[in-house]
Amino acid sequence: MYRSWEPDADYIEKQYPSSISFGYPPLKFNSNITRDYTAPSLVYLSARSYGMRETKNYNVTWRFEVDSQFTYMVSLHFCEYAPQIKRYTDRSFQIFISELLAEDCADVIGWSGGNHVPVRRDYVFQLLSDDPGQSSKKVNISIKLQRLPNAELTNYHDVILNGIEIFKISDATNNLAGPNPEHVRTSTQESQKLPQSSKHSKKKIITVIVAVIAVSCLVLTSVIGIIIFSWRRRSFDYREGTTKKEGSSSLPSHLCRYFTIAEIRAATNNFDDVFIIGVGGFGNVYKGYIDEGATPVAIKRLKPGSQQGINEFLNEIDMLSQLRHLHLVSLIGYCNDGVEMILVYDFMQRGTLLEYLYGSDNKPLLWKQRLEILLGTARGLHYLHAGAKHNIIHRDVKSTNILLDEKWVAKVSDFGLSKVGPTGTSQTHVSTMVKGSLGYLDPEYYKRQRLTLKSDVYSFGVVLLEVLCARPPLIRHVDKHKASLVDWVRKLNDQGKLDQTVDIFLKGSITPECLKWYGQLAMSCLHDDGNQRPSMNDVVGALEFAMQLAEGDKDNSFGGAQQKEKGEERPLIPQFTSDEGSDVLFTSDE
Repeated sequence: MYRSWEPDADYIEKQYPSSISFGYPPLKFNSNITRDYTAPSLVYLSARSYGMRETKNYNVTWRFEVDSQFTYMVSLHFCEYAPQIKRYTDRSFQIFISELLAEDCADVIGWSGGNHVPVRRDYVFQLLSDDPGQSSKKVNISIKLQRLPNAELTNYHDVILNGIEIFKISDATNNLAGPNPEHVRTSTQESQKLPQSSKHSKKKIITVIVAVIAVSCLVLTSVIGIIIFSWRRRSFDYREGTTKKEGSSSLPSHLCRYFTIAEIRAATNNFDDVFIIGVGGFGNVYKGYIDEGATPVAIKRLKPGSQQGINEFLNEIDMLSQLRHLHLVSLIGYCNDGVEMILVYDFMQRGTLLEYLYGSDNKPLLWKQRLEILLGTARGLHYLHAGAKHNIIHRDVKSTNILLDEKWVAKVSDFGLSKVGPTGTSQTHVSTMVKGSLGYLDPEYYKRQRLTLKSDVYSFGVVLLEVLCARPPLIRHVDKHKASLVDWVRKLNDQGKLDQTVDIFLKGSITPECLKWYGQLAMSCLHDDGNQRPSMNDVVGALEFAMQLAEGDKDNSFGGAQQKEKGEERPLIPQFTSDEGSDVLFTSDE
């Protein structure tokens, strides 16, 4: 890329003698992580560190002046070569970009897999100003490395960075030009500056001694298209002149409340185990009380290194702080304090839908109750797909993400994996890495990595079967013909034996007509071809009609009722057609 590498002396805020370090060859480039042409070897064999024996607390900070009103990608280059740094957690630290937490527990060995293995991490954010009068001014990008607040989480309380690159990304009009200077120089002033500029150019040294920056120019616009699909996007908004809490996300304060870690500890009696009401791959969920004990809340505490991670944490805050609907769980606020990532929601008295289907001692739900919960869930998903400002794909629809309040009202939860995109496009999918829960994944999405609105419809179809059959989507210890809920029900439904799959508690409480309608709806949602699945709007209408059928003659329930003659049957659910244009094109950020 014809990049010119410079020392960081003009950009680092304060230099400490103990922070300069040098490594020795050979490097071990892993082509699956970082190609050997990513940066010169000398970049990875020199680094800025904190100093392992340093006792004072300070931040290692660089500042770069750039144009406002643009999106930037910051590429950070790392390589551990200190002989004592060999394992995960040997050296972990925090990274802030423009005062926003980008990595709460950065660990180079964890990223690269070993010593002397180079690795690059990319972060994308926007530098925007709410004040039109400030839009043409220069602004600073700051990159700050900081020790972990809790020294017990790392063997060496230190930081490391080998190189920095900053890429300016063209705006919506394909513009890369910076603003005009505030004061135009006279020709005399300009000539006086030229020798200084020439002198500065002589200072460029190819042998970088510490963390370095790269100025990419000639081929920037040609590589941006490739880069966009390779980074893990982090969208941070810059608000000039606004004071932010360090480590917190820049969200509208009127939409989302910020809690201090002290408030969270007080609400949970310092995370007392007696308050735990749920456990998952992300961490624990606690019942807590805020506002002097007046308001019960659910507090989800993400554990460091959890699968959900900071991307999903920020994504859920961004999603739920802007969404309001009867059938979506309400986010009250969040806490992002050091290594702590915490979300605070309205407390759902009844817990999850799954707890009333199987695996607990709760009294099973009546058929009409189940239909009401499914209808509420479908309305919540329909709002995401068509009612919000931007179409949203939930991507993790399952029975544990359907919560029930005190009045049994269903609310869709957990938006950490959700995707948002523009409307009004003829494109039908987003190409993205597969994420979700086994047993609920859309086969088209799983096989082709193409995510659509209909992927949520498939997952909801699995939930329809869960509710009918009161069993999980996958059971590994049973006969292979019954291991998959979808395959098992589909086979019996084709044989006209859908009634054999029904939860024994529901026997005699579902009319044959309602069961047939419900089965056709579920099978339509589970169609292998996403284009043949109904939209969530269609699903809402079908469930509303199922409710009417459920309120029919109790004597017509299967298991003892006489079938109606064919001429008297209600028209069953029609073949669903593709709703072209309802799916959305997204830009992959995986």
